[in-house]
Amino acid sequence: MLNWCNQFNIFCFLDNHQYQQQHHSIECILAVDTHTRKESVDEINSLRALAEFYQENNEDWLFGHLSYDLKNEIEGLTSAHPDKVGFPDLYFFVPDILLKLSESELTIGLLSGDPEELYQQIRNSRAVSGKIESSISIKSSLSRDEYLQTVKQLQQHILRGDCYEVNFCQEFFDDKAHLQPVDIFCSLSKASPNPFSAFYRLHDQYLICASPERFLKKEGDTIYSQPIKGTSRRSPGNPIQDEKAKTDLKHSEKERSENVMVVDLVRNDLSRFCQEGSVEVEELFAIYSFPQVHQMISTVKGRLENGVDPITIIKSCFPMGSMTGAPKRRVMELIEQYEKSRRGLFSGSVGYFSPDGNFDFNVVIRSILYNSADKYLSFQTGSAITFYSDPEKEYEECLMKAEAIKKVLE
Repeated sequence: MLNWCNQFNIFCFLDNHQYQQQHHSIECILAVDTHTRKESVDEINSLRALAEFYQENNEDWLFGHLSYDLKNEIEGLTSAHPDKVGFPDLYFFVPDILLKLSESELTIGLLSGDPEELYQQIRNSRAVSGKIESSISIKSSLSRDEYLQTVKQLQQHILRGDCYEVNFCQEFFDDKAHLQPVDIFCSLSKASPNPFSAFYRLHDQYLICASPERFLKKEGDTIYSQPIKGTSRRSPGNPIQDEKAKTDLKHSEKERSENVMVVDLVRNDLSRFCQEGSVEVEELFAIYSFPQVHQMISTVKGRLENGVDPITIIKSCFPMGSMTGAPKRRVMELIEQYEKSRRGLFSGSVGYFSPDGNFDFNVVIRSILYNSADKYLSFQTGSAITFYSDPEKEYEECLMKAEAIKKVLE
């Protein structure tokens, strides 16, 4: 299916990898734009254009992305760092072809054409080669010493009362990368099969994503957010050590304080458009296990006010608090000041609006961004910095989060 869709310039493939956790929706879905209809959003006034685009097409599926740098439009901020991958701040499209895949069934939706003929085309697509054209050489935007010094500077901001917590990230990159994006996505999915994975192409730009985190989901009159804060390394070959890592994470005061800070931020965001008294924490400090790490995830939900449109909901919550910190606007200024690279689609979101008025969007983390024309490859990792953070341990956490991607690439 992936090899078949790679002939098109625009597509979005979302894979749950059979995780049956709370609020699971679609197992696997592929949306393809064959350019038979030119309906998309990519303008300077992005969110206003998206609102209009949604109103015109709210009986259709819409797929696309929101980049982190939409913060500039939402909060009146700026981004001066270079973005060498080149995704636009926002892009959505109405698919001409929609494929839904479950364990036992493939559902084909077409605007025109013969479903049986399409099915045969997909079946006859070549197998994934599993080979990379040439070697990848990963470099870092920050040295270890630079990273440690920056964390100490951020802690001084916290001491002065500028903020409580800031999500600080570093970029890993290769500016001469040659690879087959389909192969890399399949390899990353095998190494790290996470529930909000995505393979997304927009012309020369690719997102290869193994995210474990949901940003927002609308289901009827209820909105859900599931922020992640808190990470521990897994020991799959040592069950006793693995269980200890899980227990230690569950009871870590540092990780719980980081998690609850983001939960409070999400509760505040949701209260802007939910009915008074309806916002609640459905699950607090839950530990979920993924192939490389255990994660602390909380679930916040609320009941929507009547008449709130989906774009207002997203605008009120974006960027997600788990990727900024608190207070949100001030820490985004500090992120711009201290990070060396523009985030772009990293710590943004990919997902869909469905014809029934619902939507579901992930958080773009554990992801590779690739510009196939310029051969520029990028991935970023980060952690939450508080006054009590140990800079050495935060650096080690960043490297741990990058391990699965590095293994796939190198």
